[in-house]
Amino acid sequence: MRGTCDTPRLIVSGDLRRCSNSTLLILQIAVSIKDLFQLGRAFPWPRPERCPRCGHWKLWGHGFVSAYFEPYRKPLLLRRYRCPACRLVLRLKPSGYFERFQSSIELIRESLAYRFYHHVWPPGSPRQRQGHWWRSLFKKASVYFGLDGLKGVGEMFDQLVRLGVNPVSRSV
Repeated sequence: MRGTCDTPRLIVSGDLRRCSNSTLLILQIAVSIKDLFQLGRAFPWPRPERCPRCGHWKLWGHGFVSAYFEPYRKPLLLRRYRCPACRLVLRLKPSGYFERFQSSIELIRESLAYRFYHHVWPPGSPRQRQGHWWRSLFKKASVYFGLDGLKGVGEMFDQLVRLGVNPVSRSV
């Protein structure tokens, strides 16, 4: 089999007990973005064995949805499945990305650390995007930690991730 897929890992995407009909749930899968880009629809996405909400044994293929990931300018196709029993829609996506972010967690962290130590933005991602990350990180760190006990950007970032918080999203 081509590609590098592991067993699907369910991540935070809402409380399954409170989900209404037709809720979208995101499963993060360890895949190679390069393989996903090259193979497109032919990429061998793993099919989850059961519905994570109701436990039904059969999941239907529910097509593909396009999503953008850095550094690719064209959208990548992400596989979707649907549970016929509870109508839950599962979307598979590459691990290593925050929900609703095009840049990888590693790239975001490296960019913020570069800015902290060199006082300029690294080349690559747009400066405005990196500025949003920077302001959001400090805003969240001040809310969660008061900015007193942490020594650097990397420590703030890692501590927020350990708490299950996206350190660079606009919401608090």
